[in-house]
Amino acid sequence: MITEPKIVLSLPLSDKALLPAFVEECLAENVSLIAVVGQGCEQVEDEIDWLIVGDASDPTRFVTTSSHPGETLEEVIEFATTWWVSADGPTKVVRI
Repeated sequence: MITEPKIVLSLPLSDKALLPAFVEECLAENVSLIAVVGQGCEQVEDEIDWLIVGDASDPTRFVTTSSHPGETLEEVIEFATTWWVSADGPTKVVRI
C-alpha cells in the first residue's frame, strides 16, 4: 500500500509487468508525484504517462511524473521532498 503523496521510483524494474498495477495503486492512493530515476528512466516515465492517460476519457486520472537521467537517487529524493503542488507530505522510495 502506498500512503505517501510523493514517490521516487528507483530503476531497474524487477518485472515490467508490475508497472500497470503500480500506476493504478498510485492513482487510487492519490499520489501527486512519481519521479523516476535510474537507467531508462525517460522511457519508464513515458510508459507511466501512457498508463495514466489511457484513452484520455477520464480527466481525473492525473499524476505529475518526472524523469531524472544522470541524477543520483539522493538528488531525486531531494527534488521530490522539496516538490509541492496539491499535497505536501513524505516521500517514499519504491522499487518494483
